[in-house]
Parts: sequence; structure tokens; C-alpha cells
Amino acid sequence: MVSHSHSSSPPTPTPAESPFKAYPDDVPTVEKIAKHLVILFRIAKEFIAGFRFFSRVYPMVSIFGSARIPASHNGYEATRELAAKLGREGFAILTGGGPSFMEAANRGAREAGARSLACNIRLPHEQAANRYIDRLVTMRFFFSRKYMLISYSVGFVYLPGGFGTLDELFEVLTLMQTKKIPRRPVVLVGTEYWRGLEQWLRGEVLRVGAIGDESLPLFRITDDLDSIVQELKRTKNEIDRER
Repeated sequence: MVSHSHSSSPPTPTPAESPFKAYPDDVPTVEKIAKHLVILFRIAKEFIAGFRFFSRVYPMVSIFGSARIPASHNGYEATRELAAKLGREGFAILTGGGPSFMEAANRGAREAGARSLACNIRLPHEQAANRYIDRLVTMRFFFSRKYMLISYSVGFVYLPGGFGTLDELFEVLTLMQTKKIPRRPVVLVGTEYWRGLEQWLRGEVLRVGAIGDESLPLFRITDDLDSIVQELKRTKNEIDRER
């Protein structure tokens, strides 16, 4: 039987032939320590700001999607309509604060009289916040922003998007798969856009054993906005009974 306890095991020495032997563990300089402390302070400051605001908002739905796809895409109006429907049911809407589908979600929330919230990110080429946000929190680090977008929401809705949207989607799925966060609705809106991803996951990824059958029900794809609203309402009621 293999033991996984490392409490009494000595550290494994670096092999003599390793190239890392040429780089011994020197004591860091004061300048390097100070630089790291500044980074830690900035991280803590962002988390505290996020905790103070987002932890008080309930119920809230996070809506993700592209910042690049033009508003002429039919997903823009669908996002706007969905956010308005959710807003009228009492949900706050949280987005990444950018243009395109994020703007549509904040716009729909604003038009429904719901709380329209955003957690934006500072980029070298500044991502300007859209004009339909009631409360904006801007962060320097992607990981702290992602924590806020995920941790306090009762469900997650994904519109078409690129690397950023896919990163946010698979982050949530991974956290649910590994039971780091409770299972919540993950809905991908746009069957035509997402069909290829689902086919790949159910085909090659499942075939080689990279995921199991139990992972596939973690998300669903639909164009039915009313079904999304009803699912999120059921989830809220379940959470209310557990609180």
C-alpha cells in the first residue's frame, strides 16, 4: 500500500546532474521581498473590496460572453431579454463589465429595474466599462476577478465568446467537477454556436477518458430563455431552503 503522507519524509535532494544545481537557493534580496509584499497587498486589497460588496448581493446570476462580437449578433438581444426576465424575478445581474454580450446583460438588468453589477479587469489596452452598470468593481488580477464572478452567484449563463469566456466556463465546470463549489446551473445559450464544443466533449474527450460520463450533465445548451429563468428560480428556492 502506497502512503500519501509526507509529514515525516525528508525533502528530495536535487540530483547532481540537474541543471538547477547551478542555481542554488539564495536568500532573496530586500528589493525582491518588497516587490512580492506589494503584490500580496494588492491581491488582498482586491479580495477585500470584492468580499465587501459581492458577498452582500443575493440572489445573483453571472452572465458571461464575448467582448468582441458586434451588437448586431442575435445573441445581443437574447442576452438583453434574458437579463431583463431574470431582473424582473428579483435576480441581480453580474457581468465582466465590458461591451457586447456583457453590455447586453447589464442593459437588460437596468431596463428591468434590477441591480446591474460588474467586475471589470484592467488590461494594457483598457477594457472600458459599459454604460449600463450601477455598481462597478475593477480589478488588476484575473484570478481575483474570476473568484468574484463565480463565488456568489446562484447560476452561470454563457453566451458565445472566445478564450476568456471558455476559460470562465471551464473554470466553473472544473470547480464543480472537483466539488470545490456547489453544483449550480451552467447554461450555454446558442445551440448553433456551442454544438461543436458539446460534440467534441461527448466524442473525443469522453472516448479517451479525459472526462467521465458524470461530467457531461454539469452543463446544458439551450435557446429557450424561459427555461433558464425557471431553472434559476428553482435553484434559488433550493438554496433558500438550505440557508
